[in-house]
Amino acid sequence: MEVNIMTILKPKDVADRLGITTRTLQTWDRKGIFKAKRSPTNRRFYTEDQINQYLSKNSLCSNKKQVAYARVSTSGQKDDLKDQLSYIRQYANAQGIVLDEEISDIGSGLNYKRQKWNNLLDEVMNNKIDKIYITYKDRFIRFGYDWFENLCKKHGTEIIVLNNIDTSPDKELVDDLISIIHVFSCRLYGLRKYKKKIRGEYLNDDQDTSS
Repeated sequence: MEVNIMTILKPKDVADRLGITTRTLQTWDRKGIFKAKRSPTNRRFYTEDQINQYLSKNSLCSNKKQVAYARVSTSGQKDDLKDQLSYIRQYANAQGIVLDEEISDIGSGLNYKRQKWNNLLDEVMNNKIDKIYITYKDRFIRFGYDWFENLCKKHGTEIIVLNNIDTSPDKELVDDLISIIHVFSCRLYGLRKYKKKIRGEYLNDDQDTSS
């Protein structure tokens, strides 16, 4: 006769396996997200089967990842980066979601050449990402968010926007607007110089013709 021996795991071991804290695990137990078993002395414990069932139920055994993405414009805003990731982590924990990756990015929201952001998009287009969690739309991209959201949808990726406006500094928006104005000013200046050059060449041609 084959005897099935149940593997009993302590909450700390389970929390480590799932990449969360024991406090989060306790919260999941109270909310019914991931219920613990109880010993005769009312102590929490889990089994290997429970973990496997939970992971399977939440599609965490698949290759598709749950990713937190945070961005600031300058290295002097690193505390803001931590705040963004902390806010996403709290949300994920409350929903019983285990994040597979946390991305901290530094660069302007106008910069389409951010390496970490582009690497993330590459993974999206390779159908490796299930959900991307951000605190505010402009953390992902300053302009054109709807286009990128649609791109992600086409590859089975959903962007979850938590709409925490406190993580979107007004100074960044001002700096980005100034950058746009600067770019257009330089283009207008270059265009004026080009027009003057053409006008000068045209006048010279007229003078040569008249002589």
